[in-house]
Amino acid sequence: MINKFKTTEKVVRIIEAENKIVLEVERRAKKPAIKKEVEEKLGVKVDSINTMIRDNKKLAYVKLNAKNPAIDLAAKFGLI
Repeated sequence: MINKFKTTEKVVRIIEAENKIVLEVERRAKKPAIKKEVEEKLGVKVDSINTMIRDNKKLAYVKLNAKNPAIDLAAKFGLI
C-alpha cells in the first residue's frame, strides 16, 4: 500500500515545521488502512491523515503524534 516516501525541499520543510511525513500510496488506499499500515510498519502513532491525488499519484500527508517526531523518523530512513 505504501509505495515510497516523498523527498523534496517542500517535504523537508513540512517534516520540520508540521511534524508530518509525506508518502506516495496506492490510489485505492483509504485513510484508515493507510493509518493502520503506517502505525504497524513504522512503529509510530498517527494523529491524522490528509490525502490528495496529483499527477495520477495519491499522496498521504501523515501527521504524527508529538511523541514521535517526524524528523527522527526521516533521519532513520535516510530522508534527511
